Amino acid sequence: MERWAIFIEKEYLKFSAAHFLIFPDGSAERLHGHNYQVTCHVGGALSEHGLVLDFKRVKPVIRELCDELDEHWLIPGEHRELRVVEDGDHYRVQYRERDYRAPKEDIIVLPINNTSAENLSWWVGTQLRDRLLQRFPEFPIEEIRVSVEETSGQRGIWTFLADA
Repeated sequence: MERWAIFIEKEYLKFSAAHFLIFPDGSAERLHGHNYQVTCHVGGALSEHGLVLDFKRVKPVIRELCDELDEHWLIPGEHRELRVVEDGDHYRVQYRERDYRAPKEDIIVLPINNTSAENLSWWVGTQLRDRLLQRFPEFPIEEIRVSVEETSGQRGIWTFLADA
């Protein structure tokens, strides 16, 4: 069986964001930031024109997702102990003895349980898949693999297989 895919790795497909990880023992990192790098592999049938999907159609969608996350504090909205409370134009973020307050426009609460590279790759990947399917319904996506690198040599990877 043959499979076809495109792979996209561009320097500009990145975002800078703040976060802190919460570990299984309940300890947590200090609030800090990364310059995340996103790469993407999209697989599907080869068209009669010899294309899986035109690179020019996929790159703007990845860029859009990176731009949405860029220069924000990313909060895991589904962590069992972390609380995010609206306080007027601000969010109050509480985790155990920590208590932060920041403008709503600076924070993105994601539907994840921790702001790990693995969970961020899931969020970017599922958003990419859904947006590609919505914008290009004629393209039968067979596979998507997204990696989010938080620092050189450390990345989380999420893979979607349509036939699985």
